Amino acid sequence: MKKVLLAVFAFISLTGLAFGQVPANVGVSTVTGIPITASSGNVAAATATATLAANADARRTSYICGFAATAGGATAAATVNLTVTNVITGTMTYNYGAQAGAGIPTAPLVVQFSPCIPATGPSTTIVVSMPSLGTGNTNASVNAWGFQR
Repeated sequence: MKKVLLAVFAFISLTGLAFGQVPANVGVSTVTGIPITASSGNVAAATATATLAANADARRTSYICGFAATAGGATAAATVNLTVTNVITGTMTYNYGAQAGAGIPTAPLVVQFSPCIPATGPSTTIVVSMPSLGTGNTNASVNAWGFQR
């Protein structure tokens, strides 16, 4: 009987340690508003822009919780400044580049904000914009997600 109790105790202890490695909020949505998303769609050698819409209700503010930028390569390697504008912290700038070689995938840039960042005020859009990666770049996109409250 002691061996069985000892085995059960050991199992429970190890299980507790395993769960202790996972943050408490994993898999739990902390968004308390209307979810919103935006996408530039696929663009070729042009600016990719995702705009999180403003709400017509002057009492609601948009928040950005993250964005992702993806691209294929270009004829020549290029680096651009991707920006997030109209956020309370001011314009945020990220460097992103395309590899030399049209069609060669570039590693995605995925940024998650925790906590989510509000727009500069109610009824204001939040814009994520990536300039053209140059000649030969046939695939680029920007996606953003957040909520309005």
